[in-house]
Amino acid sequence: MARNHGGAPSEDSQIPVINLADAPGDRASWDRSRFVIYSWAVFELLFVTNAWQISSSLRVSVLRLFGANIGHDVIFRPGTRVKFPWKLRIGDRSWIGEGVRFHNQDQITLGADVCVSQESFLTTGSHAHRRDMALLTRPIHIHDGAWITTRCMVLGGVTIGRSALIRPNTVVDASVPANAIYGAVGAAVLAQRFPTIDND
Repeated sequence: MARNHGGAPSEDSQIPVINLADAPGDRASWDRSRFVIYSWAVFELLFVTNAWQISSSLRVSVLRLFGANIGHDVIFRPGTRVKFPWKLRIGDRSWIGEGVRFHNQDQITLGADVCVSQESFLTTGSHAHRRDMALLTRPIHIHDGAWITTRCMVLGGVTIGRSALIRPNTVVDASVPANAIYGAVGAAVLAQRFPTIDND
């Protein structure tokens, strides 16, 4: 029986724990050879993430070299991360701020004139809906003119409508209609992870 820090039996000892040694790995989303994956890791560090590399056009050129589809006059600031550039599409005149991370194990598509501000995180991969911790990926689609303000998190499966604005520090886990100002408020327990367990 599980025990708490004081040595007494824990009240939640019947709640399952997933053995992560048996969970499917991150490589489930690899759709290129190891050579390409590892080469990109080096190029990303030198030319994209590197804060000393100040040229947006060089950064965009390196992303295109590895398969990113990036339009004209896109600004890509230093300190950014892109998991797989061949799964990234960005329309004309879009701005990507410092420290933005595209964790794109699935496709991320940004329209034209989209702004993604500093330190926002867009992730298409999750384990949250799988009790075996297997990887689940879903694309993200952000329409023309949308603005993802600073330190937002956009989750896989989300579509953000034309000219919508996402307020700072928002977790976007549902699609947002066009022209909306969207921001989650508060935090609460929404459901039990393992709903068959009775905690009473």
